This record gives sequence, C-alpha cells and structure tokens, in this order.
Amino acid sequence: QVQLVESGGGLVQAGGSLRLSCTASGRTFSSYAMGWFRQAPGQEREFVVIRNWSGSSTNYADSVKGRVTISRDNAKNTVYLQMNDLKPEDTAVYYCAMGRGRYALTLSDYEYWGQGTQVTVSS
Repeated sequence: QVQLVESGGGLVQAGGSLRLSCTASGRTFSSYAMGWFRQAPGQEREFVVIRNWSGSSTNYADSVKGRVTISRDNAKNTVYLQMNDLKPEDTAVYYCAMGRGRYALTLSDYEYWGQGTQVTVSS
C-alpha cells in the first residue's frame, strides 16, 4: 500500500521560508512523477509544481515561480518543496501526490495523495 506523509508546514510571517517534505512508501519512488498541490479554504485544489520521474521536466505555477523549488531524493524516497518569500496568499493546505506513471500533468493523473500539511502566512 502506497503512503505519502508530509511534514514541515507551520505558521510563518510574510517574507519567510518553509521547507515541506513528503516521504513515500510502498512503491518504487524513483519511477513516478511527483507533485505538490495546495488548497485554500473555499477554493479548489491547485497545482504548485509537478515534476516527472527523472526530473527532466518541471512545471511551476505562475503564482509561485521564482519563489518555490521542488527537489527529490530518490535514496530517501522523499520529495521536498522549498518555499521562499512567502505571501499571505500562499496560505493553504499543501499536499504531495504521486503520479500514475512517469509523467503526470493534471490533477487526475495523480493517484496517491498525502494527508496534507497546513501552511499559514501572516501579514
């Protein structure tokens, strides 16, 4: 059974930084696309960044481009989301997700989801 466990969320002031982690188990981590998504209260889940299995293709949402970096450590089955210069509008529950295959471009392409970690940015 595949499990994704996120950590690293919290409360931070605007302009601050956080690093989220997501550790996977139950599947060969390195063979699948990974992504980070977020959902603010009353809004639909949206993608933050997605990366294919090899790392050769990475897509960032325009709203976070230049402030957020995804990385993965296949030896640790872990994907990270480094977030800098955080803004109040970044406040949301952040989810990591594992794709159905090596490439996953849309929400429906992601098969497994973590439980989410809350990020709150105060102004």
